[in-house]
Amino acid sequence: MERFTISLDDELAQEFDAFIAARGHANRSEAVRDLIRARLEAERQADTSGHCVASLSYVYNHHQRELAERLAEHQHAQHDLTVASLHVHLDHENCLESVILQGPTAAVRGLAGRLSAEPGVRHGSLNVISVEPTARHSHAPFAPGRLPHVHLKPRY
Repeated sequence: MERFTISLDDELAQEFDAFIAARGHANRSEAVRDLIRARLEAERQADTSGHCVASLSYVYNHHQRELAERLAEHQHAQHDLTVASLHVHLDHENCLESVILQGPTAAVRGLAGRLSAEPGVRHGSLNVISVEPTARHSHAPFAPGRLPHVHLKPRY
């Protein structure tokens, strides 16, 4: 692990300490690491040429004409990107759906945009994490019959 020192004026240090306390970080180093990771991830998000895993959540009125069917059609049309979905009934009219996506970042963002843009969808929020797909491999010595597959390693 590499160490470095930074200097902050007193007012900024107090504000940072309040931020750390509010977020529950164990110490300044943890907080700085999280801020650096968040900023680096934000920079990676501008580059849509890589791969990602993502969580898309949205609320919609299930009484709106054919909306649920249109949302399902979008997911089925790109089943290669859709890993799983969770459907929650919030009340007699509204549902919350969370969809886990993975694949090329541009394609994931495109599908998320189409789902969120459907008339009647509200509160759409996409959380994207850049990943590096590993080379195809198999765990055959440990799990006979398992097919070769790829792991998705989060980028730091």
